[in-house]
Amino acid sequence: MNTGESGDTLASLEATSATYTRGSPQDCAIRGLIVRTFAPYLRPDMCGLQLGYAEGVDTALLAPLLDRLDVVEGSRAFYEAGRAAALANVTIHHDLFERFLPKVKNKYAAVFAVYVLEHVQEPVALLRLAKDALADGGLLFVAAPNARALSRQLALKMGLLPSLYSLTPRDLEHGHRRVYDSETLQQHIRAAGLNVIAQGGVMLKILADFQLDELMRQGILGEAQIDGLYALGHDYPDLCGSLYAVCGKEQAT
Repeated sequence: MNTGESGDTLASLEATSATYTRGSPQDCAIRGLIVRTFAPYLRPDMCGLQLGYAEGVDTALLAPLLDRLDVVEGSRAFYEAGRAAALANVTIHHDLFERFLPKVKNKYAAVFAVYVLEHVQEPVALLRLAKDALADGGLLFVAAPNARALSRQLALKMGLLPSLYSLTPRDLEHGHRRVYDSETLQQHIRAAGLNVIAQGGVMLKILADFQLDELMRQGILGEAQIDGLYALGHDYPDLCGSLYAVCGKEQAT
């Protein structure tokens, strides 16, 4: 993870990284579904860059789909975990995104910003840096939490949220600065000089993270139900837990 804020130091990221629940079943599931969504756009000859390692779930899933994957991670704890994983075609770098991206010389066919934009102070600026790291014809893959997820709409009706766009105590603990809806995500992507090639939602989200974790641990929500919620997300993207976009650089006219 990485705050993307120039005033932050690498050391300050450790407190935020420590708030993440290790081994969350729902987090593993949603990250797997995000990679499943992106996989049709990937080729085995591609070189990719991933912004953030966290627990490495998506890294382990993306690496076999690509020729090479570089990962930049600001948290020392997550960086060391990535080094220990020692995936053959993965190189992990300990740096801030906004320091690493301007130094990129060999451009990437794919850049992944999964659960990044909600953390950073200047998301459009970060998207521009990511765009500049793309090779000609390269793709930027974005995923972010959805303000209009069914779980958040339920929380609003229960009086637990004052607004769909309010940050929960857990959001704040994780260092979130905003929550996106589809329109805002598109606005930020286009403001960065990117075209939206494909977009949608990933997994219709019926309950909060901790509730989904418990249902999955008890075996009440299994693979079949998760696949069903993923399929429902294609029909009802506005109710999904996460939004995704596949983006390309705007062509000069």
